[in-house]
Amino acid sequence: MNPIDKSEYEERLKRMNGILSEIVEHAQVQAYERCPYRDAQDRCTAKFGCRHQRRSDQSDLGLLCSHNGTFDYRTAWESNPAEVAVMRESLRTAKGQPPIAAEDSAPAKSYTRFGDLECVTHIGKSIFDHADLLQAPVPTSCGRTGYCHECIVQVRQGEDLLSAPTEAEAFLGDGYRLACQAIVETAEQDIDFALLRRSPQILTARQERDVEPDPLVTREGDQVLYDGEVIDQYRSNLYGLSIDLGSTTVVAELVDLETGVSKYTTSFENPQRFGGSDILNRISYDAGEFHGELHRAMINTLNSEIRAMCAQTGASRHEIYEIVIVGNSTMRDLFFDLDVQPIGVRPYKSTTELACLDGKRESTSLLESARKLRLLVNKNARVFGAPLIASHVGADTAAALMTLPHDTDEMMLLVDIGTNTEVVIGNRDRLIAASCPAGPAFEGGLVKFGMPGCEGAIESLQYVDGEFTFKTIGGKTPVGICGSGLVDLLAELRRHQLMTPKGVFSNKLFELKLLPTHGITFSRQDASHLAQAKAANYCGQLILMRALGLGPDKIGRLYLAGGFANYIDPAAAIEIGFLAPIPTERVVKIGNAASQGARELLLSSRQRQDLEALVKSVEHIELETTPDFFEVFVEGCQFKPMLVDELN
Repeated sequence: MNPIDKSEYEERLKRMNGILSEIVEHAQVQAYERCPYRDAQDRCTAKFGCRHQRRSDQSDLGLLCSHNGTFDYRTAWESNPAEVAVMRESLRTAKGQPPIAAEDSAPAKSYTRFGDLECVTHIGKSIFDHADLLQAPVPTSCGRTGYCHECIVQVRQGEDLLSAPTEAEAFLGDGYRLACQAIVETAEQDIDFALLRRSPQILTARQERDVEPDPLVTREGDQVLYDGEVIDQYRSNLYGLSIDLGSTTVVAELVDLETGVSKYTTSFENPQRFGGSDILNRISYDAGEFHGELHRAMINTLNSEIRAMCAQTGASRHEIYEIVIVGNSTMRDLFFDLDVQPIGVRPYKSTTELACLDGKRESTSLLESARKLRLLVNKNARVFGAPLIASHVGADTAAALMTLPHDTDEMMLLVDIGTNTEVVIGNRDRLIAASCPAGPAFEGGLVKFGMPGCEGAIESLQYVDGEFTFKTIGGKTPVGICGSGLVDLLAELRRHQLMTPKGVFSNKLFELKLLPTHGITFSRQDASHLAQAKAANYCGQLILMRALGLGPDKIGRLYLAGGFANYIDPAAAIEIGFLAPIPTERVVKIGNAASQGARELLLSSRQRQDLEALVKSVEHIELETTPDFFEVFVEGCQFKPMLVDELN
């Protein structure tokens, strides 16, 4: 045996150690980013379903993993934060990225804010990281990889301090980011962000009506049936979900289909705001490069709400067997992922309405499987979209009208106030309806300090002894003004001669300091946006009353429905021309009637049959085709009572 050359042995050992070190280093990087079920040939070896599985063209390869290799295994390291930092640094080094500023370095002299909460801003951390510190409930289901698009936030301040939008954020406009993708690069000023899912508590109010349960979902012994067809074995409960899809706010209610009892109600801001604040903007957005994102945003957010309501109530999502959807034509069709472009161009009809007019359908209602829509409920659940009236007068108005005494001799006027206000007038002999594109000004959009009816919103306001006094929702520190507060504000400005009917401030200022200590102002531009929104409501009421030859004295009841209608002061609304001059004792606030109607449709198959007949009896008027529409609109832009002479 030849003697061992010690130097050669050490050299070979050194080389071997080097190779092993490289293997270990490579394995560590792969372990941080590569799915453990993905083999060397990119095949998926998991024994469970995954959305990243793709069928290979080659039968011998089976399922392939299509993920981009950027999994975030943060939750696996949460018990040891130090290892999280080591892991991140290793990943950034491997990708040639600059290191993250050390946690123990001197904190930046700026703060990141979420509502009333704030924390020190950390360079190199994402908005989502800061949300964690603030315990802000940012939703995600993809492990913060930018895939699910659920963590959309509105960056109100400090957007220029963040990294450039990534490819995953290409569908978002200015002011909106994915929290997981927006990295703080500098800390020269404060950052302020908000979720698209604030809960407008004001919007759940409504008048309850007793409904005898007659749902399509029934039970026979241990079997669950939908319209007579067996769809599941009885688990413990039969639940349904009724949803009112507003342009600004969504209201969802979990209902026991056997007893008719409501188990849980939630409301949240429509997550589609990044596509525009009004209907036409969203229609235009959905026609572009990012078609489908609005549908996806709504489905993802609703799934998050379903998880939350099940966690709160102890219900199982597998016990939810039907969902009823009401909303204006655009909101409803976006939910069902239908083409909404026909609604945005003359004659402003949905695809279902056009099909009915062509004789290809008997109803504008929709029925789809929950599985196809990717909703986290029972796999055999159905989703029912209530029928439309016509054009932009959608299923929400139909559902609201169904809850009112429309089949009587008394003349009634329904004003469902929102981003897209609907007006219906008539009695058992004749019902006519119109849609008023009011825009979002009274719902939190366009007005600088406007906001939905959430905590901290000024809901009522008075001018006393030279200053404004106010009341906020929840008694919180004021952060803005919701619709009812804006109506009060306009009326108070007119009563005290602080503003002319045309929205010009008496002292010729461009901006009034309403609450100086809270920094809340009101400008002539704000007044202009509100004037146009008010004019749309004005036109709808005046033109429909005129079409029937009715003056305000002939209206037996004025029913106010919608977002903030339950809280507005009718006298103030009449003074500025927001409502027709009908005696206030005849004004009835019915809250969220569309939500109540959706609940009744969920519980009663007979109500669905009645609604189908009702929508076909309503005549639709296009306001824009009225010969003097422009003159009426201009008159309606003034903050003064409606001209009664026009109604006689």
